Amino acid sequence: MNSASSPGRIYDISRPVSRILAGWPGDTPYQFEMLCRLREGAAVNLGSIAMSPHTGTHIDAPYHYDDKGKTVGELRLETYIGPAAVVGVEGRAVITREDIGAQWLQAPRLLLRTNGWPDDTRFPDRIPVLDADVPEWLHAHGVVLLGVDLPSVDQIDSKDLPVHHALGACEIAILEGVDLRAVPDGFYELIALPLRLEGADGCPVRAVLRS
Repeated sequence: MNSASSPGRIYDISRPVSRILAGWPGDTPYQFEMLCRLREGAAVNLGSIAMSPHTGTHIDAPYHYDDKGKTVGELRLETYIGPAAVVGVEGRAVITREDIGAQWLQAPRLLLRTNGWPDDTRFPDRIPVLDADVPEWLHAHGVVLLGVDLPSVDQIDSKDLPVHHALGACEIAILEGVDLRAVPDGFYELIALPLRLEGADGCPVRAVLRS
């Protein structure tokens, strides 16, 4: 595995948000509608947006899975910006510590490339998940954020969300739905800041990596 090349390069790891982006079944789909238009005599073009806060590339606030957890507006921004490692773990149904490799945990933010959601116009039926002992292992190595190229860190049909809760107990932030297909394994700077949405359980982000 080679570290990133081309110093200063920026990788946009956000999935484009549009009507064809597959969202969680039952969630509010992305909608953008024009309320007024210049060509119709209005002073400005002005639109309206509706969507689930878990659309595309997004963060989960602890409140999403814990009534006592912090909401988006209460999160520390420092968690979502800083050194990160991208690691390929393609082809695994269950991702183990050995699959990740301790050498990548020099960075406090870890992004896993599973390629488990190759077509984001279709919602997956099954996705890779972490082995049960991985969250505590990440915490012991100082990891503060885990990102995945999947709609969730838990299996799609999970109701008790064991990985969400395990990561939350270790105070590891969750970033879901990143697109790492064009990003080589290596060390980067991550910038994935959520909006200051008071009371929200999640928030889409414009996530980028800088080499």
